[in-house]
Amino acid sequence: MNRDWEDRVAAVWASFDDYPEERAHEFRALIDALVAELPDDSPLGPFEQACAWDSTGHSDKAAPLYREALARGLGDVSRYKGRRAKIQLSSSLRNIGQAEEGVKLLTPELEAPSDELDDAVRACLALCLSSLGRDREGLSLVLGALAPHLPRYQRSMANYARALVEPES
Repeated sequence: MNRDWEDRVAAVWASFDDYPEERAHEFRALIDALVAELPDDSPLGPFEQACAWDSTGHSDKAAPLYREALARGLGDVSRYKGRRAKIQLSSSLRNIGQAEEGVKLLTPELEAPSDELDDAVRACLALCLSSLGRDREGLSLVLGALAPHLPRYQRSMANYARALVEPES
């Protein structure tokens, strides 16, 4: 879409905290009105609607919309939004008891070109793994993501992270 539309979407999201739970439907209506301006086949529409449902506590309604946005080529329109959709879909899947599908969706993102969403990928994947009882793998991902941000102990934390998932000799 155009910059004006994106700016208006950003403005609605900036007002999100003005909508308590009992007014969540009003927030979603603002997003729906913006989505109505898009072509019917735009992947941006279901993505924004999924985000709105997700952010207002409805992972069950968000998941199919994230899938639709990805199927319509959201990643081709915006690599960043495509990656966000995968992260957020995985989180929604975990919330509705489908953590294994979240793991399958996010695992390839560990090898994707690096960007500012790398740590979010690892954090969400760690939550999915933990939901499956794979806490050591999840902790390894979180420590690995945290290590580069530490002022000291980067090498030792990275080594500890690897040791959590390496087979013992």
